[in-house]
Amino acid sequence: MSATVSAVTLVETLLVFAAIPLAIYGAIALLTLREKFAKAPRYRPGQEWEHDPVWWTANPAGLGSAHHGAAESDPTPVHTAKGGARGGW
Repeated sequence: MSATVSAVTLVETLLVFAAIPLAIYGAIALLTLREKFAKAPRYRPGQEWEHDPVWWTANPAGLGSAHHGAAESDPTPVHTAKGGARGGW
């Protein structure tokens, strides 16, 4: 049996362990940092709101015709909470 060992140069080692991973990271960075993907139109304070109002609810089925809010059932709400910005409870 003859054992053959192939010598790997320093340049080949650097290409495999440094250049290729850096090229992969660079390609991923370019894809994710592209202006087309990273810059979505955003709302800025003071701009006109151009969308329909959307009310969020945890139970969409509860918003049927049988749903009555507190303002409809009790015209004089009772405020029992105390405190505020000063933190006096």
